[in-house]
This record gives sequence, C-alpha cells and structure tokens, in this order.
Amino acid sequence: MPRRQGYALLIALVAGTAVLAAAVAFGTTLLSGPRSTPLPPAETQAAARNPVDPAAAGGTWVATWTAAPVRAEPGTKDGLPGRTIRNVVHTSIGGNVARITLSNLFGTTPLVIDQATVNTRPVTFKGAAVVTVAAGGRVISDPVVVPVAPDSDLQVSFRTPRAGGPVTYHSNTHQTSYLIDERGTWSTTHWRYLTAVDVRSERALGAVVAFGDSLTAGSGSTTDANARWPDVLADRLAGRYGVANAGIAGNRIVGIGRGTGGQSGTDRLDRDVLSVAGARTVVVALGINDVQQSPQEADPQRIVDSLRALTDRAHARGLTVVGATLTPFEGFATWTPQRDAVRHAVNEQIRAGTVFDAYVDFDAAVRDPAAPNRILTSYDSGDHLHLNDDGYRALGDRLDLRSLDQARTPRSDAL
Repeated sequence: MPRRQGYALLIALVAGTAVLAAAVAFGTTLLSGPRSTPLPPAETQAAARNPVDPAAAGGTWVATWTAAPVRAEPGTKDGLPGRTIRNVVHTSIGGNVARITLSNLFGTTPLVIDQATVNTRPVTFKGAAVVTVAAGGRVISDPVVVPVAPDSDLQVSFRTPRAGGPVTYHSNTHQTSYLIDERGTWSTTHWRYLTAVDVRSERALGAVVAFGDSLTAGSGSTTDANARWPDVLADRLAGRYGVANAGIAGNRIVGIGRGTGGQSGTDRLDRDVLSVAGARTVVVALGINDVQQSPQEADPQRIVDSLRALTDRAHARGLTVVGATLTPFEGFATWTPQRDAVRHAVNEQIRAGTVFDAYVDFDAAVRDPAAPNRILTSYDSGDHLHLNDDGYRALGDRLDLRSLDQARTPRSDAL
C-alpha cells in the first residue's frame, strides 16, 4: 500500500474513533445528565443525612399525630438508661418532610437522646445527633426528609444512653410499641417521650384537635386496629385535615380526679391544643368524668362555665370549637340518677348552642333508644361507659364535616 494511502487510512481510523467516543459520551449524557463537581467530604456527609433541603420543601407544618403527656411513668425514677424506645404511631395525613417533638415534662433530671430516627431516617436537633432535653422541657427536631404515608403506622425510635427520669409517658395507647435492650425486644402499650409528629403539607387545610378523655383516647377499642373516633374522623377527612388526638383517659374539664387523668383540660389547653401545628378546629369531648368521677361535680353550671371559658380561649387564637354532648353511663359503677341529671343538664345547654360554635351529639349517636340513659348494647365495650370499635365508629361518623370548616379570625391581642 502506498504510504500516502496508509496515512489517509490511519487518519480516517482516528477520526472514526473520535466520532464514536463523542457519540458514546453524548448518549451517556442523555441518560445520566451532566456530572456535578464532587462535594467536599463534610458536605457529602450532610447530604447523606438530609438528601433534600427541607427549607426548600413547600407547604406548612401540620400535625399528623399527637399524644398528650399524662404523667411520670411509675418505676422509672432513673429513666430507661441504655434502652431504645420504638414508638409506633398511626398517621392521619402524609408528607415528605417530618419533624418530631420530644417531651421531658415530668422528668426531674435532663434527658439525653443520642440517636433518633423516623422510619430509620436519622433525625437531628439543631444539626446534632445528640440532644439534651431539660427537666420539664421539650424539643422539636430538625426537619427530616422521609416519606410519611397517610393512614399508616410510623416508627419513631430513639435511645437514652444514661439515667435521666422519670419517664414522661402516655399509657394505655391501644397501639403496640417496643422497648429494646441487650436482652431483646419487648412489646409495650405506652408511648414514651414522643408527643407529636408533624409533616409539611401543601394539601391539608390545617389540623383538627380531638380534646377529650378516655372516649377520645379509645378505651375499650381493639389494640392496633386504630378504631378510636379520631381515627374514624381522619379517614373521613381523607387528607383535608390532619387529626391530632389529645385524649387522656380519666381527664376532666376542671380539677384532677383520684385516678390518673393528668392535668385538667382547663390547665392543659395551651400545651395540648393551642400549640398543635396547624391547629384550626378543636372538638371538645370533656365533662363526663367531672360528672361521674370522684370528686363528682354536682353543679352542671360549673361544668358549662368551664367549657365556655375553654371556648373563649380557643377563639382568642382563631380556632373553631365544636363540642360533644356527654354520653350515657347507666350501669357503670358510679352511675346514680342524680349524677345522670347533671349530665342531662350539661347536654341541654350544649344543644341550645350557647357553649360552642357547633356541637356534635355523641349522646344521640350511641344511646339505646329503648333505654336512653344506657349505651346501646351493640356499642358497649362491656363496662357501660366505654365503647367498642363499632361505638367509636358511630361517634366518628356523627361529626358534621362542615362544622370543621368554620373559619375564625384571631383577635389581635392573641397573636
């Protein structure tokens, strides 16, 4: 072959190779996009912890779940050192960014958390993995990018490496959670330290807070069935509102009974309702324990006045207030005709429309038409005061969803 032809062939081969390489590179760019400059090590670690900037996420914070702290857990004066607490909670609305609130309300020493996760995604507090919660205090985590599905179970876990107690908890949750130590994993029906999970939501209009007693907390309902009436309400709302359950078994509107009902509704309103992320409407279902629990309130006007005062405080913050009538309890150990007369007198004023913005007739939803001072047998959990799953569904279905949409404008002095 002549030398000139050889050079020409060589040049053609080189040019062809270059074209082929360019084509491959172009195709790769189409498939994977341009490469970014590698991040410095510190920034790479930050991106792994929080792969999307939460500040850039749309929407506002709305509660998808809450639990009211009740008291200090008996037998935990030193806390739960070395344990991992895995709280399982049931969401109402979903989102892609979440945050959690931890409370040491009833602790007498600082609480140290050195690991926290939401569905295994690491959680930080002001950028740090370790946080100390002061005695009597609470902390809200940094936003964490994690898919939170509506109407689903969510795991929120954290470890307490050293002594620090007693534990702030909510007992009788009707939900299975877990305690983990070097010996194994143990089931529990307590929620410990965790009091709220909020999500960023562009769809939800706000949160409805269910503010009540054992009938709101779900006493008598099936464990892990999520059959409390606020759960039923959340299903009906289908993502339009988050639903925050602030029920405490034994709770009263005024005073503290001899049971374990926590601070009165009057005393805990700011903490358990007004501080809920996105709170727009509160459904108040309190008063039956004032009627039947020792010491019994014999004056229905005192109960009504307390409910009105609570309504005024919620109005001052722009919340709509829907009140529930008091349900029957004849057959329960504390029932007497005199106490039932107090219940009827309270219900009469609630139905007259002089206490709340609107009312839901829980009494009419579950009473036996043939014996109206009793719960319908098919709704009775067995103790003639608390309901079964069908009874709670009747309460959740009774709420008029239109009553939750009444918007109010907060007074300027309440902002």
